[in-house]
Amino acid sequence: MAKLTRKQKDALGKFDKSKIYSLTEAVDIVKKITYTKFDASVDLNIRLGVDPRKANQMVRGSVTLPHGSGKVMRVLVLCTPDKEQEAKDAGADFVGLDEYIQKIKDGWTDIDVVITTPNVMPKVGALGRILGPRGLMPNPKTGTVTMDIGKAVQEVKAGKIDFKVDKYGIVHAGIAKVSFTPDKVVENARELIQTIVKLKPSAAKGTYVKSIFISSTMSPGVQIDLKSVTI
Repeated sequence: MAKLTRKQKDALGKFDKSKIYSLTEAVDIVKKITYTKFDASVDLNIRLGVDPRKANQMVRGSVTLPHGSGKVMRVLVLCTPDKEQEAKDAGADFVGLDEYIQKIKDGWTDIDVVITTPNVMPKVGALGRILGPRGLMPNPKTGTVTMDIGKAVQEVKAGKIDFKVDKYGIVHAGIAKVSFTPDKVVENARELIQTIVKLKPSAAKGTYVKSIFISSTMSPGVQIDLKSVTI
């Protein structure tokens, strides 16, 4: 087992790992136990009582965080020429079609979100093996396959994030930066949690939200009292 660094020991000494904290308390703790020299991300890990192997229990969606994620999102729009100017005007970082499809096939994935239109999905579908494992594959359910390209780009730039339960039944999402005020982190966290609660599959039985942990880049996780987020 690897030895803990001094900073890790200091962080663990600032809270009780066996205790469950209110959302507000947990946010305050995470800000205190973050020692990175850069502006670390604040992440939520939400364990759900679903079986992701069953299609009728898949939890997937998107949410626009009230204060944004703090991350500068690099957006690629794959579209036909008639939609290119709309994408550029909305703030897309990369716009095109065939040249970017080839770049991705050659290994380029230096992007955070891919948005496209329904009419070019047959071409984009060929990139599934590359984009899928990286969580970059456009999907109508998350609003990244749409004819309203301008609106989709603006939403992503304004703080819209996608989320999907993994094979272990956990949703991982970056919701803020440590430099955010506590109130902003709390509001972003509530927005994500409430969105996931609304997406509860009818096939899911028993306890839906089993646990929620909040952490920052390289910090320990702090467990949140479910009652404090009014689930």
